[in-house]
Amino acid sequence: MNKLTYSLGILAVSGLMMTAAAQQSSNDGAGAGAVDPGHPRVNQVNKREQNQQNRVANGLKSGKMSAQQASNIEKREASVQNQEQKDMAANNGHLTKAEQRQLNRRENRISKSIYKDKHQGK
Repeated sequence: MNKLTYSLGILAVSGLMMTAAAQQSSNDGAGAGAVDPGHPRVNQVNKREQNQQNRVANGLKSGKMSAQQASNIEKREASVQNQEQKDMAANNGHLTKAEQRQLNRRENRISKSIYKDKHQGK
């Protein structure tokens, strides 16, 4: 893997991680769109998102994923995060069980893609 590809991949992953952190910090407090940091469904979904971002970063670092593969995964993760934000905004910072299930189904598909990308090579 050349340095440019590696750098672009790391940049993509770090950008999404910063976006996720900014979303969490900007949603502190009460009201529509606020994140309840103690809400178990929100925490579970956020933990999965973070875990998958770490898997992508590790795949890039080890050379098992290309920057293009990582970019594709990051776009899909961003879409899941956007949906999560919309769902929480409609429920005062909470996710319903149905919303959590839908987000988890999407995360499951992304997880399978990460596995395939890392094990099939670039």
